[in-house]
Amino acid sequence: MRGPLGAVIGRYSSSDGTTPVGGIIRHNRKCSDIAVLVILIAFWISMIVNSSFGFNQGNPLRLTYGLDYKGNVCGDKHAGLHEVELLYWLNPNQVYQSGLKDSKLKLVDARSICLLDCPVPSEDSLNWVCDYPEGDIRLSMDDWIDSNYNYYEYLTPEMRNSSLQLQGPCYPVIFPSVNVYWTCQFIARASNVSLNHWQQMGGVSINEDIVIDKSIHKYINSRSAVLKRYMADIGKSWPVLIVCGGIIPLFLSVIWLLMIRYFVTAMPWVTVVFFNLLMVSVTMFYYLKVGWIGNNAISPIIGEHDPYIHVSGRELTHLRIGTIMMTFITIVAILTSIAIVRRILIGTSVLKVAAKVIGEVRALITFPVIPYCILAMFYMFWISAALHLFSSGQVVQNNCNSNCCAYDLLEKKVNCDRCCGYSIHYTPHIGIAILFHLFGCYWATQFFIACSSTVIAGSVASYYWARGENSQEIPLLSVISSMKRLMRYNLGSVALGSLTVSFVESIRLLLESMRRKLKVSSYEPDNWIGKAAYRTSQFFLRCIGWIIKSVNRNAYIIIAITGESFFRSSAIATELIMNNILRIGRVNVIGDVILFLGKLCVSLSSAVFAFLMLDTHKYRAAHNKITSPLLPVLVCWIIGYIVATLFFGVVEMSIDTIILSYCQDSEENGTAQYAPPLLMETLNNNQNETQRLTQGSQ
Repeated sequence: MRGPLGAVIGRYSSSDGTTPVGGIIRHNRKCSDIAVLVILIAFWISMIVNSSFGFNQGNPLRLTYGLDYKGNVCGDKHAGLHEVELLYWLNPNQVYQSGLKDSKLKLVDARSICLLDCPVPSEDSLNWVCDYPEGDIRLSMDDWIDSNYNYYEYLTPEMRNSSLQLQGPCYPVIFPSVNVYWTCQFIARASNVSLNHWQQMGGVSINEDIVIDKSIHKYINSRSAVLKRYMADIGKSWPVLIVCGGIIPLFLSVIWLLMIRYFVTAMPWVTVVFFNLLMVSVTMFYYLKVGWIGNNAISPIIGEHDPYIHVSGRELTHLRIGTIMMTFITIVAILTSIAIVRRILIGTSVLKVAAKVIGEVRALITFPVIPYCILAMFYMFWISAALHLFSSGQVVQNNCNSNCCAYDLLEKKVNCDRCCGYSIHYTPHIGIAILFHLFGCYWATQFFIACSSTVIAGSVASYYWARGENSQEIPLLSVISSMKRLMRYNLGSVALGSLTVSFVESIRLLLESMRRKLKVSSYEPDNWIGKAAYRTSQFFLRCIGWIIKSVNRNAYIIIAITGESFFRSSAIATELIMNNILRIGRVNVIGDVILFLGKLCVSLSSAVFAFLMLDTHKYRAAHNKITSPLLPVLVCWIIGYIVATLFFGVVEMSIDTIILSYCQDSEENGTAQYAPPLLMETLNNNQNETQRLTQGSQ
């Protein structure tokens, strides 16, 4: 049984050494959990080394643009291709053969070059697309582009004969093509005029079949290609991330805190109503994008020329799945908010206590700006490193046994050696580096949020144990003093708490990923007992994650007050809460629900603004076209939620610190001697209602 924690209240003499003064936060501390702090420092050094590997080996252009037959990335200025970004396959017969079953020729081995725009057949003659100008073809890249990639008239008879055999250096434009994600998608509808001219010139037979369309379509819709485009969307939409992931949630969070300070009675109702409106707005926007209502749908790949890039079927499917999920989440959210309407008055009372604390310790409103700036700089570095890590594979030439002979302008002959294409080779250690990078981001985020929570808890505890008065023993700048205590003594304990959350959540996500794979492979149990156990285990994993987060939050409060180690503080906090669960449980839950809805309001507002920005011409045009708004909007929502957590943590930690201090105060003195009158009134009302319900049930 834990004995009294006199050190928590701090039974020390005043500055004159005569009068005992209560309510002073313990100052005789020592560093705790130093070993974990050393691990954290080593981990961050490893993250820097890991990111350096990505910056040295990666090229984010690979996520968007394809590789030509020389292994160069389209659009790469270092390869002289800064103006030509679209991948085009020169030989239509190779494209056709790559789409046949059991074919030795793969599309990545077909001869491809980079162009400024996708070529289309001529209406009255035969257009040509010729290889990059080299050797005796003395044209600059600019002249080659200006001439529509056509220098057929400069070819020697030998070159022309080779071209008629579809071996280059010039190739006929028989099929129209359209820009689909910086790849020229062939449309299996040959131009009769161009085909007649080709046959009259004695060209070899060209296969006309839907296979030529499906071959490129399959390449564009592969899982790896979709994942790369989604990652590239993050890089292309960085202005949206800054505005909607950083600036807008910052502004809304500060506004929300100020309104809590001055309009605390109305804020719970405003939060609930605004949350429901936002959920409906986001859901309706999804319905618009998939075309289930209105006429602003994202178009799938079609066979007509269009100034915009078309989306693939996989991206459209993802949007539809997202729409169904948002519909379900919206319905659940509305029903939940209706269910808590009766409890809002209790939540209002709790928020009034926090508002009074914020009014007295005014520095709390501006303090979250410090961790916000640190996280902003960290995220900018982390996202840049992530894009380089995802594109850090090695470009290697493929091994192929197919007939891929082509005319070499430098050797002045048809060359059948080294005619295989190039692809990006990813080694297993790159996957490990990416997972390490993702875990590092989650741990760092939890660590900075935990540091912010501990500083706030220390400041609020100073206010509570001084009875809300300006005691000389309480530093005037309580936030700065709390920061100093954290930096000097408790960084190791905070690192351990954040590591615990990160580790448990990572394990849960890993098991969830394994569950999905087993479900796809039809490994899920068939009998109802197995299914029940299967689903119950997932529920318990989520509960464990939630409990650990809750315990951590209360542990940070005890760390701020006593300076104890993380596990010791967790034990103290848990015992205090369990001993007073009937007194504080419902009050704390309702306050947390309202604050959670407030965080969702801020993050959903960020998502709505991100949707609107991504729907402008800048992100629908060919050059800046994003694959799908899903991932940028999701990132804005996550960052917005993190920003809201930093600022709403002022209210959240104020409530939790006041309540936990109240519990300790009651245990130490029998009755809470230091509690604010408003808190006493709220808890007494809650206790009376609990007793009434208990007696009524009997």
